[in-house]
Amino acid sequence: MDAARDVGGPVVPPLPDPRDMLARSRWIADRPDLREYAAHWLEVAPPHRQQLYEQAIRLAEPSLGWSTLGAVVRVGGRVVAAVGPDGLAEIFQLATEARRVRDGRQPRHAADDRARMESAVEQAQRLVEAGGPAYVKLGQFIASARGLLPDAWVEAFAWCRDEVPPLSPGVAEGIVARAFADDPFASFDPNPVAAASIAQVHAATLRDGTEVVVKVRRPALRRKFLADIRVMSLMAGVAERLMPEARMANLSGFVELFAQIVLEELDFRLEAVNIVELALTSEDAGQDYVNYPRPVPGLVATNVLVMERVPGVRYTDARDVYPDAVDGERLVRLAIQSVLEQALIYGRFHGDLHAGNVFIAPDGKFSLVDFGIIGRLTPEQRAALVRFMIGFARGDVRAQLASMREFGAIPSDADFDRLVADIQVHADELADIEIRAGQMPEELAQLTDSMSKIMRLLMGSGFVVPKELVLFFKNLLYLNGFAAALAPQANLLDEIEPIFTYFATRYPQAIGLMSGGY
Repeated sequence: MDAARDVGGPVVPPLPDPRDMLARSRWIADRPDLREYAAHWLEVAPPHRQQLYEQAIRLAEPSLGWSTLGAVVRVGGRVVAAVGPDGLAEIFQLATEARRVRDGRQPRHAADDRARMESAVEQAQRLVEAGGPAYVKLGQFIASARGLLPDAWVEAFAWCRDEVPPLSPGVAEGIVARAFADDPFASFDPNPVAAASIAQVHAATLRDGTEVVVKVRRPALRRKFLADIRVMSLMAGVAERLMPEARMANLSGFVELFAQIVLEELDFRLEAVNIVELALTSEDAGQDYVNYPRPVPGLVATNVLVMERVPGVRYTDARDVYPDAVDGERLVRLAIQSVLEQALIYGRFHGDLHAGNVFIAPDGKFSLVDFGIIGRLTPEQRAALVRFMIGFARGDVRAQLASMREFGAIPSDADFDRLVADIQVHADELADIEIRAGQMPEELAQLTDSMSKIMRLLMGSGFVVPKELVLFFKNLLYLNGFAAALAPQANLLDEIEPIFTYFATRYPQAIGLMSGGY
């Protein structure tokens, strides 16, 4: 951590190496057979992840090859039949809103615009319902993007967050039996604990008495997703050729981002690596208030993942279930600190911290689940994010945007001065909120709204949104919901200063180098 390297600008310290953490980990030592497997996973995962990234880029390129045409026949027919050509056009009214936000204009006829938007949302809902599993997953992505997309769209796709119907009886057991040569379970509950668009989860007990959960991927899902993404990319490409609004919304870039996230999420071996890496970084940081489920060596496959069961209930239920054990303000402070510490110091963070993935245990600790989506920063991206956070804390818009340009999120040919001026309008609103005393959730909602306006303006100005940046900002939005559920009277802004003090005290050299003396 003390070493550093010059990248042609500020000196950037390297990321801590998980292999070093593995060698000294007590979390691993408690299950010795996991160490060898974890070392192997850490070695083979990066090149495999790179292959999936390159495949995502290829899938997002509009193509009229045989595989795409076949996918169009299988999938596109259902979609067009469901919404029709006019319906597809209406869907892209969403991009019109992005253009108005970019130009700082309001619709001339709000009522007419609202009617068009409602119609577009209705058509998009039909598309998702008819399209198949990838479209449901896309709907979930939209539903979790409050602040980045219009509220009407987020609310319209809230149903996609609900659990989907489970697999037919016996199907999950058959998938597990084919994945492992021998039956490793003393018991296996045929009724799933949870069922989602990609997988469902069952409670089970190993023959040695270990209580586990078994995550089972839905059958033939990868093939279906590849076909659906090819159709999405073709639809996005056609729309961008025909509609300026679609080009401005960068629909092809959105499909590429979606493909990157989904292809990794479909391979449960990568999820096992994600668990190990995040658990090691959490342990190294001294975050003894977070539980991670250990993957079980020998019981990890592309479509089945067996891991230890962690205690707790969804954080939205914690105050009712554990009224005496939940210290809401403490949990909010630790949640913010944990998210920032893993991202800004270790360059790795859980990428999907919604209520279904964050549990509170009876002893007041966090228990995290579902590690299919993980953010991974390069040393340079991590340094840029540190400088962004410092600029945000100081209200320095130019510094924030300069760091986003370093991150690769703002095109090099963008009119930087105009962008600063446009963003400053909303930043001034933000500053007005920050100076108020005794802030309550209503003001925090306004704070989130102002940040959302800034993000939308950036996106409408050609903002290229890397996956890691999307995941990081989504987690900040999730933290707002977390605070509302567990500490509704807490002032999140009051937590910023002690957390920055913690970072400056514990990591003075790394933060000093990454901040570039700012």
